[in-house]
Amino acid sequence: MNRSLHQLFIAVIALFLVLVVSTSSFMVFRADELNADARNTRALYHEFAVPRGAITASDGTILAQSVPSKDAFQYQRQYPQPELYAPITGYFSVVSRAGKGIESSENSLLTGETDSLWLQKLKSAFTGQANQGATIETSINTKLQNLAYQSLQGKTGAVVAIEPSTGRILAMASMPSYNPNDLATHDTKAAAQNYSNLASVSPSPLNNNAMLQVGAPGSMFKIIVSAAAFESGEYNPDSVIPAPLEWTLPGTNYKLTNAETWMYRADGKMPMREAFAWSSNTAFAQLGVKLGYDKVNEIATKLGFGTQISIDRGPGSNAYQSVKSQFPKPVSDDKLALQSIGQGDTVATPLQMAMVSAAVANSGTLMRPTLVDTVRSSDLSVISQTSPSILSHPFSSDTASKLNEMMQGMITTAWPALQIPGVKVAAKTGTAQSGTRNQFVSGWITGFAPADNPKIAVCVWLQDIPSLAGDTSGPIMKSLMEAYLK
Repeated sequence: MNRSLHQLFIAVIALFLVLVVSTSSFMVFRADELNADARNTRALYHEFAVPRGAITASDGTILAQSVPSKDAFQYQRQYPQPELYAPITGYFSVVSRAGKGIESSENSLLTGETDSLWLQKLKSAFTGQANQGATIETSINTKLQNLAYQSLQGKTGAVVAIEPSTGRILAMASMPSYNPNDLATHDTKAAAQNYSNLASVSPSPLNNNAMLQVGAPGSMFKIIVSAAAFESGEYNPDSVIPAPLEWTLPGTNYKLTNAETWMYRADGKMPMREAFAWSSNTAFAQLGVKLGYDKVNEIATKLGFGTQISIDRGPGSNAYQSVKSQFPKPVSDDKLALQSIGQGDTVATPLQMAMVSAAVANSGTLMRPTLVDTVRSSDLSVISQTSPSILSHPFSSDTASKLNEMMQGMITTAWPALQIPGVKVAAKTGTAQSGTRNQFVSGWITGFAPADNPKIAVCVWLQDIPSLAGDTSGPIMKSLMEAYLK
């Protein structure tokens, strides 16, 4: 072989190696990245060429499904009751693929591409049939979901209901909502415009308020301050604490007042259970300062504050997570006082405050909230089933018992209209101001029932309420409890 041919041979071999390495990097190391790239139309057509798995409620009601279509995409994603279940399903679109909710968190199972479906994929390869996605069965109770959704009509807010002993989410409604079918259309121009319209609205209907909206929780945070007080060993529901008609915040001239005035005593004190029932701001602001940030924050952190709560991790990286609820370290005692009554820089999601009630209801054990019950392959065999798991032990069963007692007292003392005949109800309201000028008034309530054998924990959040939370959010909580316990 002469010198020129030898050099040509070496060059060809080198180019071949470069081609092998380059191709391998695309096929192995960057495969997931390229498949997820919105510009990859080949992957897009591949995803729409197979029947994507269904999403169902606990009773089998179809929340999302794919049906044959007479176009190049072959299958059309449909949402039979779109606005009702949008916070749970999310959407699947030709423009942005799987977005939000279970469509995103369980995407690899719904498409049938996950490794857990290897046997089904092998069968499909031999039979020539299309590989079908898995069915995702959720814990959603259709009766409760519909009731929660209807109760939010014409309002901005959210409702969350949890089974305290397991963490299973029974209902999760958000308003404003949206129609995922508008994003699932195969008209790419229309789908893009519809998404742009939804994303530009404030608050965006695309955001699930139950998990992605935070606000000042108001007096509901007094549950957490009470827990810290009981855990310290220095307080019980009968402990007499300072509760003046008004109190000047430390280091300021600002006078903190109370919504109710007639029950305050000349000596400026009252039993803790009474201060809780009447939601005394001056009592719990002082109690929070006396306990100190660290003791209150310890309980808040164990309950989930400062953490993104995952309700569905899925097999991939797109976990269905909430934003963080926050109880930040204050720079001064006046700030701590406001944060201790759920104002100032304290913010929470409705999911987080439902978890607070669920922990009290479950004797101080907080179960991890979950949305997916079972995953089934196309032949209905079970791929995976969610088992209840403990998230934390934020406080003792004794503390939980005392909190339960005081939350029952709030209902019987301050809000008797929220009682359910033959059923003991435990709850705490929260009417909070937010915004740069405190122009937004939110109405919150969180509670559980039956208080002596809890089956359901609920949190309701409403924005821009015309009156106190007990009058606005309270009846919604009561209606869900009644419906579930029938």
